[in-house]
Amino acid sequence: MQTFNHLITTRPHEVRQVFISDLHLSPEEPALVQAFLALLDDCLALPALKRLFILGDWFEVWIGDDAYLTLSDAARQTHWLTPLIAKLKQLRINGCEILVMHGNRDFLLGQPFCNLFGGELIDEPHMLTIGQQHYRLEHGDALCTDDKKYQFFRKIMRNRLTQWYLLNKSLKKRLAIAEKMRQKSQQNNANKAAHIMDVNDEAVIQAVANSDALLHGHTHRPDIHQATDDKKRYVLGDWRLLNKDTRKPTVSAVIGVMITNEHSDSNKANFELVKFSSLV
Repeated sequence: MQTFNHLITTRPHEVRQVFISDLHLSPEEPALVQAFLALLDDCLALPALKRLFILGDWFEVWIGDDAYLTLSDAARQTHWLTPLIAKLKQLRINGCEILVMHGNRDFLLGQPFCNLFGGELIDEPHMLTIGQQHYRLEHGDALCTDDKKYQFFRKIMRNRLTQWYLLNKSLKKRLAIAEKMRQKSQQNNANKAAHIMDVNDEAVIQAVANSDALLHGHTHRPDIHQATDDKKRYVLGDWRLLNKDTRKPTVSAVIGVMITNEHSDSNKANFELVKFSSLV
């Protein structure tokens, strides 16, 4: 698999769109935050970049936009989110759209937070044309239909009434609820068979029925699969810290890129999975 660093070093004018998911950013994982900042620096250096897609689970937990929006100016100056917002805002000023999709961890993320950097919250599935092919983009958790308990939980959490109820709780109460949900999720997942937490083949076939290809994250199993005889399923990877006890810890992820030869038209664009890595 080609590396993102090699691609942007040798063919920077050809990278038009970047796709990432499952960063699970939090103040408890500063290495992941720094890696995301490094990716944004790379994106800022790409002269022809038009779109950055964040396909869910951008944050490990999101208890509501007001957790940041209600901070004082002084508190914002030292907050871990502020540098991210600043770089994203510069990227938008440079002409790159920033499109954000909900995941199962950050379903309370709202447009008001995205407005801080000129981003747009998009619904799933999101349809995108790359070259002459139509891609269906989604987070991926809706495809894991074998996990009946999770799908029931997902239906409840994505309900607007449930979200209204949560957002009307105090920030302290929401944080406690989120921590309890996370602990319960970890306990449940530890007792589930691996295949239950992966996508269901029939769900994939249905999802890709009106598209040429499917792109998602969520499962933390980056790869390229043959969804049907003539359609592919691309899976983005989660961001993870490797070799953290050595002198060269590295954050690594599999991300997607849309590449167009700078001398050709958009009908000849290609999609690829590439490996992104950042030394901590």
